[in-house]
Amino acid sequence: MTELGNCTWTGASGKQYQYSIYEKGTTFKAIPGNYVFAKRIDANRWQAIYVGQTSNLSERFDDHHKKPCIDRHGATHIHVHRNDDDQARLDEEREIIQYHQPLCNG
Repeated sequence: MTELGNCTWTGASGKQYQYSIYEKGTTFKAIPGNYVFAKRIDANRWQAIYVGQTSNLSERFDDHHKKPCIDRHGATHIHVHRNDDDQARLDEEREIIQYHQPLCNG
């Protein structure tokens, strides 16, 4: 699991969330967190393809229900933010979806 850098995702309220960037297909430890499947737009910008949250990052991506959509729209990386609080994960997911309108969250 090699971290490739960091990215800040902004929510609808203006709150900013710090994510670590990994290549799509990375295997994660069994920790809770938020995630964004994304593709790079340019050197400093990413497009959110799908935003989600899970109580266990090690299991969530094996057979993701949105994988065809995520692949079709060219996601190349997954951004991850460890988040142990169930309600905070849901709030963060909702905020980022509202602000970025990811292609596969509709």
